[in-house]
Amino acid sequence: MKVTIIGAGNMGRGIGMRAVAGGHDVEVIDRNPEDAQTLAAELGGGATAVEPDGPIGGDLVVLALYYASIAEAVEQYRDQLGDKVVVEISVPLDWDTMDGFVIPADTSAAEEVQKLLPDGTKVVKAFCTTFARTLQTGEKNGVPLDVPMAGDDEDAKRKVAALVEGGGMRPIDLGPLRRARQLENATFLHMAAQKPLGAGFDTALKILD
Repeated sequence: MKVTIIGAGNMGRGIGMRAVAGGHDVEVIDRNPEDAQTLAAELGGGATAVEPDGPIGGDLVVLALYYASIAEAVEQYRDQLGDKVVVEISVPLDWDTMDGFVIPADTSAAEEVQKLLPDGTKVVKAFCTTFARTLQTGEKNGVPLDVPMAGDDEDAKRKVAALVEGGGMRPIDLGPLRRARQLENATFLHMAAQKPLGAGFDTALKILD
């Protein structure tokens, strides 16, 4: 499977590392071409950098961006995303107050992004509960990361699950895209726990069974 990662930041790096570990073809796009080139070289495994105005080659496109940056990226690439599986990973946090979301309570970042995309685009919420530092290895204390996901299209979720499993992690299908609301709130709590734990965003949420 070919995976396009839009965004060469920490989450793009972590997800890219898991994708390369799973043997997937990876391409990186960033508004700063040098950042994309640097990350592609760091990832290895034949990963390539694509110019910001270049074509998107991946079957699966990861929006490895802050929520506030997604609308601009979707506007730029909208015509190319309709036939892709779009993976939305953000948390719509109010970064000024760190005390809530910038969207209403009866929606999610993933659902709001879906409204911006061409009708029928397959959107899957995933990777919002996994921190970039743990994604570098795909595990914490020897235990594979859980990657809960939500989406309305079963085939799209299977593709994301293949990306997760190939990177040595465990996918958990939580159902329709509206479950992204609970995922984003779980991430908010996970983030809030970092300061009292002194954890430095190096923790993981795990469902024991």
